[in-house]
Amino acid sequence: MTDGPAAAETVTGGAAVLIAAISGRALAESARRGGYLPLVTDFFGDQDTLRAARAHMRLAGSLARGIEEGALIDALRALGARYQPVGVVCGTGFEDRPQLLERVAEHWRLYGNTATAVARTKNPEMFSSLCADLAIPVPEISLTTPQAPADWLVKRMGGAGGAHILPASQPNPDRRGASIYFQRKVAGAPTSALFLADGKRASVLGFSTQWSSPTMTKPHRYGGAVRPAALSPRIADALSAAVKKLAAAMSLVGLNSADFLVDGESFFLLEVNPRPGATLDLFEPPGGSLFALHMAACSGTLAAVPCSHEGAKAAAIVYAERDIPTVPAIDWPDWSADRPLPGSAIRADEPICTVYACGAVAAEARTLVAARHDLVLAWTRGRQK
Repeated sequence: MTDGPAAAETVTGGAAVLIAAISGRALAESARRGGYLPLVTDFFGDQDTLRAARAHMRLAGSLARGIEEGALIDALRALGARYQPVGVVCGTGFEDRPQLLERVAEHWRLYGNTATAVARTKNPEMFSSLCADLAIPVPEISLTTPQAPADWLVKRMGGAGGAHILPASQPNPDRRGASIYFQRKVAGAPTSALFLADGKRASVLGFSTQWSSPTMTKPHRYGGAVRPAALSPRIADALSAAVKKLAAAMSLVGLNSADFLVDGESFFLLEVNPRPGATLDLFEPPGGSLFALHMAACSGTLAAVPCSHEGAKAAAIVYAERDIPTVPAIDWPDWSADRPLPGSAIRADEPICTVYACGAVAAEARTLVAARHDLVLAWTRGRQK
């Protein structure tokens, strides 16, 4: 059993495909395994991304501002100039700016959800209303400040990664001018379903349990996930049924994920992420490629659900505790990914890398991944080499 993501095999042929995301490494490696030649633009240009990509361009801009239209189109044009890409796959970074998907689709075939589908999915009023029609339980929402804010969270529309989620009672100057909404707090364990859809049907590939990596100002920042989630057959069936109803109603295609809070035999659906997500590595089928399944599903072919995975696997993001002006040359272990280039700079609270761990059961994998997370932080503090 391999702890890290499977090494991307070198392919000499195959169709070229553009990949755009905040971080494109996982998509690029899965694309290689699926026989594609990935042409990647992202913010990081990590060592393993460069190894997997046939060509790469680092996106101009910053994580704080997000993906900008001019920089994105310029990068995609430059990448595609020497090749004839069949289309483009967009990962994280477009949830709050579906107009970028619309621009991309003017130039290349979009293998993924349309701008309209993403906008509908990320509109809290439309999403809540649709779930009510489908009898899928969701937390109460409000577009105005509730009378008892202590019982509510405030979220940015189209936000991803959890860093945008705050207690509604907490003053936050960054909230001014932002498109926000309020969501009533509900109990439950954070659980995510990764699923594949073809516009009419959907297949759930697996469930994972998520956790946060909180800071004083970002109490719900995404920290990592472990599969499998501890779910009874009854609740797993209920979550799968909710996913299938919603995917059909919203005509979703390709890889998507749905985030739930599960409390015993009851649940609330929090949101749907209409793109390949953070748990791609956890569910990559042995000897297969989720990217290839994504491309097929976007073309109307929903493949059979891949075989179940042995044991458990966890992944955690390691965030910088302080600014790292110059990343040293590190002999990265095989249980790491998203490895920064030597000499690159990382700002406080930005990701350093991702670490993985396997185990017989989820608790074992999560304990080991936490130890590896702390080990990487120790390296950055200079305690170990």
